[in-house]
Amino acid sequence: MSEKKNRAENLIETIKSKGKSIEAEMSFFDHLEVLRWHLIRASVAIVVFTTLAFVYYDFIFDDVIMGPKNPHFWTYRMMCLLGEKFPNLFSNFCVTEIPFKIINSEMAGQFTLQMNSSLMIGLVLGVPYLLYEIWRFVKPGLTQVERKSASGFVFYASVLFLLGVLFGYYIISPLSINFLSGYKVSEVIENYITIDSYLSSVATLTIGAGIVFELPMIILILSKMGIMTPRFMRSSRRYAVVIILIIAAIVTPTPDILTMMTVSFPLFLLYELSITISARIEKQRQKAELDFYNS
Repeated sequence: MSEKKNRAENLIETIKSKGKSIEAEMSFFDHLEVLRWHLIRASVAIVVFTTLAFVYYDFIFDDVIMGPKNPHFWTYRMMCLLGEKFPNLFSNFCVTEIPFKIINSEMAGQFTLQMNSSLMIGLVLGVPYLLYEIWRFVKPGLTQVERKSASGFVFYASVLFLLGVLFGYYIISPLSINFLSGYKVSEVIENYITIDSYLSSVATLTIGAGIVFELPMIILILSKMGIMTPRFMRSSRRYAVVIILIIAAIVTPTPDILTMMTVSFPLFLLYELSITISARIEKQRQKAELDFYNS
């Protein structure tokens, strides 16, 4: 009798454990379904921005994409103004010509250009909403304290990304294009740049700068996870300076130190800001631990 009872209890326990397993699997797939809808809404927003860019493509192409190719671009006008105000310091700083021609070498090249560049604009404009949808997905799984500490994530991440995009578009892209277009191995070689190469360079420098400007947010997340500490970042500052200077030299391969420092200075500020953020989070963690042990 007792043996039958044990078998029945084991069967019940097995059924319960199986039920918990099925419930966990359903919960996992439910989360995937929720994530899918968040990504769908973000994709719809990107498609809307892409469509608007496609409709108003004349302005997008002439004033935005081809801006760094135009000698009357804002950056070049500021460079000429500096050359006029400080001729001894900024001699030969004025840009009056971008010496290269853009060509199309493929049958569907110009149509592909319009599609790719419209998608690029839509993606850049849709990043804030994409971050918002990701935050809405992650938020329910956070505690009240974690929600409060991360309440400004979407705003600050969006602002940093857009600032990085503007920095890449108005500073890094024109400086790089100006240098590379005027660089010649021999006078026999003339620069005829394909439109794909030009668009790829502008997009990489612009969006790449937007991603680099997310460094404080990345440090924020790593610090909350306990992976990054301000002590480590301070001790690694000399290596960070070398890495930043190397990045600036690669991104803007110009021979003058002024252009290199113009690009690297915001990166130095971002690194110091990241140290401040990491130190603040470590102080909050130490205070929470002290309150826990004193309670």
